[in-house]
Amino acid sequence: MITKEQILHALGHVEEPDLKKDLVTLNMIENIEILPNKIKFDVVLTTPACPLKGHIEHACRNAIALFVSKEVDVEINMTARVRAVENVQLKNIKNIILVSSGKGGVGKSTVAANLALALANTGAKTGLLDADIYGPSVPIMFGVEDAKPQSSQGADGKNRIVPIERFGLKLLSIGFFTDPNQPIPWRGPMATSAIKQLFGDTDWGELDYLIVDMPPGTGDIHITTAQSYPISGAVIVTTPQQVALADAIKGMAMYQMEGVKVPIIGVIENMSYFTPAELPDNKYYIFGKDGGKRLAQENNVPFLGEIPLVKSVADAGDNGFPIALDQDEPVAAAFAEIAGRVAQELSILAVRG
Repeated sequence: MITKEQILHALGHVEEPDLKKDLVTLNMIENIEILPNKIKFDVVLTTPACPLKGHIEHACRNAIALFVSKEVDVEINMTARVRAVENVQLKNIKNIILVSSGKGGVGKSTVAANLALALANTGAKTGLLDADIYGPSVPIMFGVEDAKPQSSQGADGKNRIVPIERFGLKLLSIGFFTDPNQPIPWRGPMATSAIKQLFGDTDWGELDYLIVDMPPGTGDIHITTAQSYPISGAVIVTTPQQVALADAIKGMAMYQMEGVKVPIIGVIENMSYFTPAELPDNKYYIFGKDGGKRLAQENNVPFLGEIPLVKSVADAGDNGFPIALDQDEPVAAAFAEIAGRVAQELSILAVRG
């Protein structure tokens, strides 16, 4: 007769590749059920975006065959429970991820939008906050320029903003509350106050990930956000060219300052190479090559991946349907892979504490 102890002993030999501990020690095995000629159990991953899901399942089956029985039928339910950063201010949001760049023009907002969609595509509850108050682009990129968020009254009697829902994401942008044709001369205190309202006066519901599209550069909004909320980590977006890399270094340094101390999840290189639609196998490195990869290596942070410069990405954003929605597009696959790596690195950071 197979016992629960035998199963746990076997699965204690399966290591989570990123966290470097076995599944039993990490409390990732649940709901063990022993039937005649069959055993069932859940493997609770740290994120539905885990890129090693298949590897872990295969290792579990091998462990059961080796340490329990080769004859028994094994049914494994691969599920996920996203780890949460301790969060007093925004209790229902497990992870806040800042998408940042040292300078404008590197495609940061495009990366933020598609990263959020790629995480949502895995089944994670995801929100996107457009904190780039100087140039909010989320309304255009998601085709909701005319949307006007409503408000709802919570149990505490306080009115809160209800985000716009689109493509499975909860969206909020300062662009929903301003005239797109009128410039707003944001002063420092006014800008930081607006950001705090977008964060704290919004009914986000329960989220696994809140992706925040930060303004370019290093300013009041970055420091206020980092000091006011428990940020899980920051993603740095750059292009391969030297001028962008120089500013990206400053952006990383700002997040490491005393009083800020936001972990760097990794570097994403956008516009890595140009690929014309009629020659999909050709790569033209018009902005240089491997700049983002070198930046990550020199600063001892993960390199999360590269996004090619293709016209379909810009067209998709302009048309209100970000490229991550098109599963047939190679660029969508690149964003999915990067989303998995972001989730992976967050899990590692959570375990390290």
